[in-house]
Amino acid sequence: MSQTLSQHIPAPLTAAVETALQQTFGTTSVMDISLLTGGLSAAPVFKIIINDKPYVLKLDKTTTFSPNHKLAAAAGIAPPLHFEDTANGISISGFIDSKPVRTVFGPDRLPQELAATIKAIHSVPSHTDSNDLRATIDGIIAGFRQLNMLSGPVFDECFSNYDMIRSKYPWNDAEQVFSHNDLNPSNVLCDGERIWIIDWGTSYLNDRYIDLANAANFFVHTEEQERAFLSTYFDGPADDYKAARFYIMRQVGRIIYSMLMFQLAAQGKPKDYVHNQEMEGITLKELYPQMGAGKISLATYEGQFMYGKALLNEAVHQMRTPRFAAALTAIG
Repeated sequence: MSQTLSQHIPAPLTAAVETALQQTFGTTSVMDISLLTGGLSAAPVFKIIINDKPYVLKLDKTTTFSPNHKLAAAAGIAPPLHFEDTANGISISGFIDSKPVRTVFGPDRLPQELAATIKAIHSVPSHTDSNDLRATIDGIIAGFRQLNMLSGPVFDECFSNYDMIRSKYPWNDAEQVFSHNDLNPSNVLCDGERIWIIDWGTSYLNDRYIDLANAANFFVHTEEQERAFLSTYFDGPADDYKAARFYIMRQVGRIIYSMLMFQLAAQGKPKDYVHNQEMEGITLKELYPQMGAGKISLATYEGQFMYGKALLNEAVHQMRTPRFAAALTAIG
């Protein structure tokens, strides 16, 4: 193995990585290697240059590879998958030199581009397994509660409203489609011309509104953008029922991500750490500019903790509106 590669690859994986490179490229000579950052996964992900071309080398023995990456790559939605070694947790895929998706498409075009991409995901023929979405959310909330890190009236109100959603939402209808389930900005890449979706480890058959809601929570911010987003996906204006399910799932998505942020934050502190209980005035509107300016990072306890609070506050704010009450009525 080249010295360039051996400086980065753990010794127990050296031989397996050499085999992967030889089988994929006919050489083990790597011109350059650099660690990619930005995701929340602890798995090492590298950009490697071989034969003057960039690729992504991922080492993750803790995760079972999803066959859905292959399906998404075959559909042209995910970067090409060149090699996969499930025994050693090694994969090699195409590298996307990502540009800021908001800058490339702008606020008017981005909702349509995202919706078209999600529609393409949901159109992939798949016989993959499905998960019980309601049970998954219950588990995420239970995991947060076991931490005993935050409590108070905002959380009581949030979970009370979620209980209403839980009892009314049509969890087991026929709306299940091939879904990504984690369309956050770190998984939405743009090469300057089109969108690529990466990290398919949590993909399975699911309610179509999860992908729509998650993407919208990160990229769709006005009523006009929302109309364009849904109209593109549904090939015309969304009726009241579809709009209601979408709106409700946006709040569910915010709750899910807030719980996950809190759980990540808790990992960075001792079990007996006393977390700041203040929830007042922590909003996405104030937090996003700080994140964009690099003042707050989701790789830190503070960033994860504050982002979790802002997401939960936004969900509670939305669930206090007449639109939320009307949406619950619309779904039945």
